[in-house]
Amino acid sequence: MATTTMDRQTSAPGGPVRADVHPQGGKYLTFKLAGEEYGVEILKVREINGLMNITAVPQMPPYMKGVINLRGKVLPAIDLRMRFGLPVAEYTDQTCIIVVDVGQEIGILVDTVSEVLDIAAADIDPAPTLGVAIDTSFILGLGKVGDAVKILLDIDRVLTSDQLCAVSTAAQQTDNG
Repeated sequence: MATTTMDRQTSAPGGPVRADVHPQGGKYLTFKLAGEEYGVEILKVREINGLMNITAVPQMPPYMKGVINLRGKVLPAIDLRMRFGLPVAEYTDQTCIIVVDVGQEIGILVDTVSEVLDIAAADIDPAPTLGVAIDTSFILGLGKVGDAVKILLDIDRVLTSDQLCAVSTAAQQTDNG
């Protein structure tokens, strides 16, 4: 009988790997949205900026706030609160734009940036299954840090490929116009 990858017990430097442990341990930039803590893999983060002028683009989804001009490069700006269906809040001096690489660079607006945390794979639980009506595919896992839980995002899945195409097209049209 052939052995598949699923049948094999793999081991790590500390012993066998548990099946319920998420393999994405590492450094995460954490930030707040509506009082909750989120994290994104630090390798996806290009830079962090304060709030800057955002040029609105017509006929975009409400969470697409527009485009920003970052040192001559036009990037789409996404309000993560609105993308997640959280209550809309006024931007403050704490509001930041995190530039992330999802195959292209986009700016995500967050309430405030917290810190960079090193979260071990053993401290990351898989995303909960909440039924077919609730999409949790963009949640990489739940990081346990002390008594707190950080919602770790798979930033590549926060926007669908169609949504990324739309924001990319809008940014290009604004850049060329």
